[in-house]
Amino acid sequence: MHESLRPSSLGSPGRGDSVRSKPSFVPPADRSTSESSASVKDRPVEEQRGKLFSQRINSLLGIQIVATGSYVPDVIVTNEDLQAEYGFDPEWIEQRTGIRERRHAAAHQATSDLCTEAARRALRSARVSPKDVDLLVVGTFTPDFSCPSTACLVQDRLGLDAPAVDMHAACSGFMYALVTAAQYVATGNSQLALVIGGDCNSRIVNPTDRRTAPLFGDGAGAVLLARGEPHQGLMCYQLGADGSGGALLDRPAGGTRRPASVDDLEAGLQYLQMDGRNVFKWAVRALTDTIELLLNHAGMGPNEVSLYVLHQANIRIINYAMEQLGISPERVFNNLHRYGNTSGGSIPIALDEAFREGRINRGDTLALSGFGAGLAWGTSLLRW
Repeated sequence: MHESLRPSSLGSPGRGDSVRSKPSFVPPADRSTSESSASVKDRPVEEQRGKLFSQRINSLLGIQIVATGSYVPDVIVTNEDLQAEYGFDPEWIEQRTGIRERRHAAAHQATSDLCTEAARRALRSARVSPKDVDLLVVGTFTPDFSCPSTACLVQDRLGLDAPAVDMHAACSGFMYALVTAAQYVATGNSQLALVIGGDCNSRIVNPTDRRTAPLFGDGAGAVLLARGEPHQGLMCYQLGADGSGGALLDRPAGGTRRPASVDDLEAGLQYLQMDGRNVFKWAVRALTDTIELLLNHAGMGPNEVSLYVLHQANIRIINYAMEQLGISPERVFNNLHRYGNTSGGSIPIALDEAFREGRINRGDTLALSGFGAGLAWGTSLLRW
């Protein structure tokens, strides 16, 4: 058993403190459910969402990440490959996104396969048996099926005796899953929780669309959560949502609102659609506003954080936000150039790689932030 799972190292029960400042955002005006996605997209981004992000902050201490694991498919798709097959400009992709290559799942693989392998690697790292896991939460928005859940498929593959549930928050999925599982661990209702973020994005983007296809890749990451020392865990965090901007990044057809018709499929409405310009603006603000909010709450300066492990969406989003906050580039972990945007898998894959590279040590303070479709975000200061 991993030494940090031994009874002597388990701290006192976790603490869940809620700090609620007076909200300073202005709720968006009501709109009827018949309003079209097109009309929403036509409005300026500031009219599609509240004027400011929520000020609600919480904390949850007494938990720790005891192991990490990640998996990406073997199939590497380079920018040059996209040029050869679809005529995309490799230099344009790298200049605008920072992405040089991404991984695509093989024909026989789906999201549950990626998640299962990432989980197995985390379990091996912790030297624990799947029988020790008593909770499984999977953050994904590309499930194998509408039902059963991807979490149930992973539970069966791993042989877990545990409840299993998916959390659908797109690129914020891992953060939502992490905070949810942490509640169970902190209260003693879970002794060892398995949290996975994973997506198979290559199946939901139009491969011929140069605005979206080059951005996304497939992959999954996993962490194991257990009780920790009183000072460990989520020093402060914020989960937020603003559904008024949902049409900025969506899949119009294929749900119960609009079951996919033949005409929809021919028009490609089953694929991910994105208003890139406004999503970029929103993402930069989500990243800067929420990190600044948490740093101020914790009384920390930007360079007191050991490492920033952020959603790997676009290198320009990350660089611009970090410049705005005055954060040194060496404190920011990036692997976007190799994997692209893996959505729910983005943060846990980066966490695993950073840990294996020796960039994360006990007592370090990490800043984690996921943001994307929903619109939704999750940001935390985590003490390792």
